[in-house]
Amino acid sequence: MLIGLQNVTFEFGARVIVEDATWHIQPGDRVGLVGYNGTGKSTLLKLLVGEYQPSKGSVEKSRDTTIGYLHQDLLSFDTNETITEVALGAFERVRQLEKEIEELGHQLEKNSEDEALLLRYTDALHELDVLDGYNIHHKAEEVLHGLGFSNEDLVRPYHEFSGGWRMRVLLAKMILQQPDVLLLDEPTNHLDLPSIEWLEKYLVHYQGSVVIVSHDKFFLNRMVNKIVEVYQQQLHIYTGNYAFYEEEKLIRIDMQQKAYENQQDYIRQQERFIERFKAKASKAAQAQSVQKRLDKLDLIEDVKLERPDLRINFQLEKVPGKILVSLKNVSKNFGPVRIVENASAEIDRGDKIALIGANGKGKSTVLRMIAGAEPFSGERNWGHNVEESFYAQHQLEALTLNHTILEELQHCGSKKTDVELRSLLGSFLFSGDDVDKKIRVLSGGEKARVALAKTIVSKANFLLLDEPTNHLDMHSVELLAEALNKYEGSYILVSHDRYFISKTANKIWEIVDHQIKEFKGTYQEWVEWNERMARLENERQKSVPAVKEEPKPETKQQEKPKANPQQPINKELQKELQKEQRRLEKLEADLNKAKENQSKLEAALGDPANYADRSKFVTIETDYQKAKMARESLEKEYEKLFERVLDLETQLK
Repeated sequence: MLIGLQNVTFEFGARVIVEDATWHIQPGDRVGLVGYNGTGKSTLLKLLVGEYQPSKGSVEKSRDTTIGYLHQDLLSFDTNETITEVALGAFERVRQLEKEIEELGHQLEKNSEDEALLLRYTDALHELDVLDGYNIHHKAEEVLHGLGFSNEDLVRPYHEFSGGWRMRVLLAKMILQQPDVLLLDEPTNHLDLPSIEWLEKYLVHYQGSVVIVSHDKFFLNRMVNKIVEVYQQQLHIYTGNYAFYEEEKLIRIDMQQKAYENQQDYIRQQERFIERFKAKASKAAQAQSVQKRLDKLDLIEDVKLERPDLRINFQLEKVPGKILVSLKNVSKNFGPVRIVENASAEIDRGDKIALIGANGKGKSTVLRMIAGAEPFSGERNWGHNVEESFYAQHQLEALTLNHTILEELQHCGSKKTDVELRSLLGSFLFSGDDVDKKIRVLSGGEKARVALAKTIVSKANFLLLDEPTNHLDMHSVELLAEALNKYEGSYILVSHDRYFISKTANKIWEIVDHQIKEFKGTYQEWVEWNERMARLENERQKSVPAVKEEPKPETKQQEKPKANPQQPINKELQKELQKEQRRLEKLEADLNKAKENQSKLEAALGDPANYADRSKFVTIETDYQKAKMARESLEKEYEKLFERVLDLETQLK
């Protein structure tokens, strides 16, 4: 174990974050820490690094374990150093050695006969070599480039960059430190798609353990081998990626709900017995005994999913024409930086477009150009009956500070009932009395969610959305995607959330060489198309000979007719087929046993008698989960082997 929590309880005032929670981070763990907003994910990270102390239990840490912790509070750091110098701060000992070597070198120039001085100089050089100190500049530049910085950026002062880019510099420094455990709180929030993909590739090969808090499902699915969920003040651990967790959580909730219902049936039966016989002298002692058993019973909680549901039906007042907006020969630049040049594009009725690409390519600028919020040269023409609504961060300034959240939505002309508006606000994490809060007291993130809710609930038939998922948890992102899929209008959105894009877009726009390139298809189809184009280009380059060599004269003399290899190959294939068929038979028998074992445990879980003993029920549930995982593993192995046997049989035909 590197670090962990042992029977930890932690509260903020009267609010319990976790109770009697245990979680150990092992070498090689890739953990996704998940839960609804406000359940305490960031608090748990602060417990691990010692910023908070538990009221009960302990935080355990190996003596030599090093921890890197990336969090939003780091943005308070400021310096006039270049971003390269900040990143090089990761190599504290190497930088110290560099200064020592420089100083010792000056001293040796004055006194080259001093053997003790020469020995210290040689030792310092050797330590620098062992620490690979000569490559630290290359390493720092490589990581900074991966996170989206250009060569020109590397010499710019840190204080010149915005918050998102500063966070990238600090992430680069943390990566270069290579701690045993990386704790990353929303690392993708300030990254564009290419930088997220680079970070994924880096973390896949990272030698230490990683704990990630993220709302990016794609990122978690690729990165983690374990999910720790903060739910109802408990930590629930799942061995698998986020997709596995989603499936298993529903099964666990269903099983616990059935266990609760069975236990309630058992309690009602026992209570009826007590009520019936407690007044009879002959049965009173037995009734008291039953009551004592009930009093000692560990009660199973009624488990229900704690999440809002969105039931909003969009009804547009006007149906627009076939073409919503067209751009003709538009150009835009900021000084020497060109965004688009003589670019043309068209948005049609029914288009649901994701505008993607690296930061700095001008995605938000193009969105503002379409909305009329950014001057440019060229033509932008609106179609018939188009009513647009634009969501961007500056929309926050247009909110009425004296309004409550509910009043703000009531005044946006949607004609929806208060019940419908409250339901919508619930999906944006405003529930109960929250809707009566004044806009003036809200945080920046809360104001952004109100502005987004106003955009979504408007009568507009064309939406322009700039990073709409930035302040939403994963379930709210799901709800927003669901709402947009029901939306009968059209929209164009900028987002770095690949899961959200894959759920919402039927077209992809990308700014390439200052032009707007359109791909008609989903995000996944676009990814597959790009991979296919890259493979074809790679094959094309391989097929082009670098140098055309003259054939050697003896080549023809050395050529011999090829023997027919069919017969020996068939024999080898036949042997391999027989071997794989035997394996398949054994695997089939193992799979049948695994299914029988799982069925027995399912029957045990359905027996009400097992709920009277809490520890027995927990043991059965644990055994059931293990049996289920074993069966699924065997099924996957069986499918692979079955396909292999089919392939061998095909080759032998």
